Amino acid sequence: MTDSIATPFCIALSGGRIAGTFLSETTAQAKASPKLLEPVHFFWGDERCVAPSDSQSNFALARDLLFAPLGISGSQIHRVLGEAEPDLAARQAASELAGVAPSNAAGQPMLDLILLGMGENGHVASLFPEEPETTLTDPAVYRPVTTVKPPPRRITLGYLAIAAARQVWVLASGLGKQQALRESLSRQGRTPLAHVLKMRIQTRIFTDIPAPAGKNW
Repeated sequence: MTDSIATPFCIALSGGRIAGTFLSETTAQAKASPKLLEPVHFFWGDERCVAPSDSQSNFALARDLLFAPLGISGSQIHRVLGEAEPDLAARQAASELAGVAPSNAAGQPMLDLILLGMGENGHVASLFPEEPETTLTDPAVYRPVTTVKPPPRRITLGYLAIAAARQVWVLASGLGKQQALRESLSRQGRTPLAHVLKMRIQTRIFTDIPAPAGKNW
């Protein structure tokens, strides 16, 4: 009798300061349960257009803090080719995701979990406030973006792909982000995080940012 094959669990990792803390803690906990991550396939919410050896690479962060310490198989890792031409990298990333995750009726892949950080301006993944609102309905699963935040060239999941995920966890931490979180949670919010929240039925936000005096988040 052959062993049953576990259904793949598809997760999109984030980058940034909070991601390093999350990955380190995940590694510490996973060492106690060696088979915990066997069915997990790793994708990214966004990637910088840099080589995988670059210190600014989101893949490099996960490689050093999660994959290498736990000996994660390369077959489970689906990095965005940050060193490639951006349009090609976006198409390749979308194709790899479609090859593992099921799609919804609109053709968007349904990731099991997307991890997002939040920037001081309310950006998530590499979806920034300066982008036109037409990006909200752009069907591209991954697309190239150019932003004022260095490094400027990036590849990001689109809004519709994030909206299609079964779970989205937002890790909001750090000084100077109280106003962005407050606006994002407002019904009139116009930040990228606000758009994500409005496009989904439920999104979990984990934060150590203090609420405004006399109020709750």
